[in-house]
Amino acid sequence: MSSPSIKLYSRAMCGWCQDAKEWLDKHGYEYETLDVGIDLQARNEIQKISGQHRVPTISVNGEVLADFDTRQLEGFLKTLGFAD
Repeated sequence: MSSPSIKLYSRAMCGWCQDAKEWLDKHGYEYETLDVGIDLQARNEIQKISGQHRVPTISVNGEVLADFDTRQLEGFLKTLGFAD
């Protein structure tokens, strides 16, 4: 299985964002974290790719899942062929 390019858009004090980070770490995924609360470019990017500002939002090889929990994240990665 090849390694996906993952960007996780998050914000400080976001419990679901922390859950997503912990889940990705636990399962050995490498990812880039972008804090939309302090990074204007990331805030503009999340709007462009998802049409909204809700976090967490994740981009995996250009495919986007917005406003999710870890169960949805796992399903999303399975659909894309990056999880068992």
